[in-house]
Amino acid sequence: MAYYEKMDTLAFSFGAPFTRNAPLTSSLSEEQRKQFCGLLGNVELTLLYKASVHGYNASAFHQRCDRQGPTLLVAHNSLGYIFGGYTSVEYTQSEREITDEKAFLFRVYCGAPLCIKVNSGQYARLDDAKGPSFGQQLYFCYKDQPVVYHQGGSTFTFNPVRVNAFNFNPATLYGNDTQLIECEVYKVDQRPQVSVKEKPWRNVLWTAEKRDKLMESIRNYKLLMPSVSRVRILMIGPVGAGKSSFFNSINSVFMGRMTSKAMSGSAGTSLTTQFRTYPVKDGREGKLLPFVLCDTMGLEEQSGAGLDIDDISSILQGHVPDRYKFNPMAPFQPDEQKASRPASLQEKIHCVVYVIDATKISIMSSKIEEKLAAIRRKVNTLGIPQIVLMTKVDEACPLVEEDLQSLYASSYIKTKVQEVSSRLGVPVSCVLPVKNYSQELELELNCDVLLLTALQQMLNFADDYLDDVGPVEDKPK
Repeated sequence: MAYYEKMDTLAFSFGAPFTRNAPLTSSLSEEQRKQFCGLLGNVELTLLYKASVHGYNASAFHQRCDRQGPTLLVAHNSLGYIFGGYTSVEYTQSEREITDEKAFLFRVYCGAPLCIKVNSGQYARLDDAKGPSFGQQLYFCYKDQPVVYHQGGSTFTFNPVRVNAFNFNPATLYGNDTQLIECEVYKVDQRPQVSVKEKPWRNVLWTAEKRDKLMESIRNYKLLMPSVSRVRILMIGPVGAGKSSFFNSINSVFMGRMTSKAMSGSAGTSLTTQFRTYPVKDGREGKLLPFVLCDTMGLEEQSGAGLDIDDISSILQGHVPDRYKFNPMAPFQPDEQKASRPASLQEKIHCVVYVIDATKISIMSSKIEEKLAAIRRKVNTLGIPQIVLMTKVDEACPLVEEDLQSLYASSYIKTKVQEVSSRLGVPVSCVLPVKNYSQELELELNCDVLLLTALQQMLNFADDYLDDVGPVEDKPK
């Protein structure tokens, strides 16, 4: 049986109001989205550019849409026409005339879409620094204004010696209403078929015995360093990746029921505004387990927003107290007494975990990637081990959504693991796919096994670190 998997995509939140830092919201209804997928084949659409948010100008368009592969432009006007074009050749501002035999124009108005295919692949569009255009005669966001402009007559005729690329009447395409109320560009990703291998690329025992063995191993974990009572694990990642949800999930496993101590959700800005250290109990009346999960404010693209890199340095070195409220405009400053002495090994971070949303790896912004690279450089200088927790694997792959035990039989998830390994510069063996608890009301065996396996690996890495630095740290000063 052939399975298809979702490519990286932003959630379509139809009808939701947009706030400044909220995730982009598609203007398409679910039915319209399905119509476009019908035109394009078995694809996923990822919203890259929204003119009402980013501006009706060429620079904003190119900043978000260049080198993104095939794209679909969807424009809306006040008459209710939804129209635009598809190009399979990515934008690069090459100043060249593009040959694209797969290009087409479309219109959706009072019914099924009208598709106007290219007559000849030649001169399908001009790849210049201006706003998006088709056939060199249909311009969107023309001269940085919310308008569509058609140059010439009723057909696209480049010049008398060239073949017409598109034959259409502007009245048919958009009702001669040139004023745009929205213009969006979507990245178009083909859904690959999954080859389910007989031998998974990682071996996992999906049994209750395995879960119980992992829980017992974590309960009985003994730190060799007498000066350290619990391993401190720092969670770092973009807004909405699932840092707080991971703590809630681990806490739920050991409590034996769903819990929600850490604030989590899908807001556009970080719900975590404080540095929080979360110990975990072995059951409601049980003892504290030998680890602490440290939660941070989410990383954001904008400078002066989200977690500050300097704050991470202070956290790593054990200077930031629990419940310290982050100020993106001013990094943490330890008081003079604390600044004059190094923190103890007990107070420092022993393992760093980057939490990355599997559905957004390919569209991770360059600014977030740069911030993560800067953090990794700092962590490397301190010799602290690092792991990547790849969350939302069920949302990324329908095969996994149907059966979590198919995780390591999914070639698509394997490509995502390899991609995040390459982009963050960590070994593939250090990338751990998991599914946090989010909408479940009851614990599930397969979720527990993945979560506990990841936690066990964090403890193993921290153990190696403490074994390496412990003798040095414990020497008399």
